[in-house]
Amino acid sequence: MENNLPALRAERGWSQQRLADELGVSRQTVISIEKGRYDASLPLAFSLARVFTCRIEDIFTPEC
Repeated sequence: MENNLPALRAERGWSQQRLADELGVSRQTVISIEKGRYDASLPLAFSLARVFTCRIEDIFTPEC
């Protein structure tokens, strides 16, 4: 699954640690999601959408 988390973070000027703190997860989790090594759980995907005030589909796209 591809994602645009780095771009969303950059728009807000947030570090990976800041996003991790907002989500209540480790920085390693954010890194793993951004690099596509880990797919976010559904609850975490909803938390990301809430933090960035957008839809889950605006963050994640399936790989074709």
